[in-house]
Amino acid sequence: MRLPRPVTASVVASALLVAGPVGCTSDDDPAGGRDIVIGADLNNDSPVDIAYARALQLRVEQINAGGELGGRQLILRTQDNRSVPTASLRNVSTFADDAQVAAIITGSCGECVVGDAKTINDKRIPTIALAAADEVATPVNQRRYVFKLAPNSGDSATAMVSELSRTRTSDVAVLYSDDLYGRGGDRAVDRELAKAHITVKAYRTFKPTATDITQAVGTLTDSEPAALIVLAAPDQAELAAGNARAAGYKGRIYFDAAAASDMFIPLSSASATNNTTMVFTQILAIDDVIATTPAKASRKQWFRDYVSRYGSYSGVASFAADAVDLIAAAVARVGANREQIRSIIETSQVDGISGPIRLTPANHSGLMPQGLTLLVARAGRWRLAS
Repeated sequence: MRLPRPVTASVVASALLVAGPVGCTSDDDPAGGRDIVIGADLNNDSPVDIAYARALQLRVEQINAGGELGGRQLILRTQDNRSVPTASLRNVSTFADDAQVAAIITGSCGECVVGDAKTINDKRIPTIALAAADEVATPVNQRRYVFKLAPNSGDSATAMVSELSRTRTSDVAVLYSDDLYGRGGDRAVDRELAKAHITVKAYRTFKPTATDITQAVGTLTDSEPAALIVLAAPDQAELAAGNARAAGYKGRIYFDAAAASDMFIPLSSASATNNTTMVFTQILAIDDVIATTPAKASRKQWFRDYVSRYGSYSGVASFAADAVDLIAAAVARVGANREQIRSIIETSQVDGISGPIRLTPANHSGLMPQGLTLLVARAGRWRLAS
């Protein structure tokens, strides 16, 4: 699927999953009209951002159909950034200068959000980032209008290294992408490994656009580590696993949360990734989850709705749905007043599609550590490790 440029979608369907009272809209509503726009700054050619766009579209439709905004309608307006920071900055500036745009959601390009941060703050436009890099939401004093929903590197590293400790793993090798996300993830993993007294036999990096990482992977597997840790986007993580198995590596392979993609692993990668462990939320293995709470039931319903629309499920879709929910909950209370939307998002505490989300003035990265679990690849799809 390739997204049109730009995309404008007015949309429809179930229930708003965000807690909090819904009151009258603010008298100080810059838009003043019936329609309220959410701007989406995405890369039209990125599989991750395509999944984000699909989820944003579906969630906006559901909220409009549910009548959660008291007669208002959400409009989704998407602009292509090609993962180029200068293009992203133009898009963000255009959105911010449009009084109808109540908030912005950005996609997988962490460098884009970091480059946009000053403009976002100066123009006072609330923005929810779906990128993996921790820097999109830190330092908070420079990200007053920016919030993050993707898993934190530190939380992902803690979960991964806890499992390595549990299985008495003595040493590892680490492969990571040479970008904001990869370098931050490597630092987090390194800290946790040091605390657990697990030796790192070798590190290797690769360019985030690389399509051949055979040499880097081969160097790591030659060191014969007990486990291989891969901090990479989905396509490159699968490629790393394939290269490792082709090189005869028989040790355990671990992915962090940025590797999450569809619940069904491509046939070309299924054998190589079999028994690989990944840190992520439960949503990719929601079939294994019993709906014992309203939040779990809502997650299962969202999963079914997405699969019904698009044929399969992408793990990252939950972050996009939660971003729309957070904005919609604020709009339901204060209309398109950006400053009040920002304030409401900053104190949001909800059980989202991704898991528990807690945002505070001191912490703009909302997904709680409890939202992460261990998944294992089995027979071409992800399952709960337990």
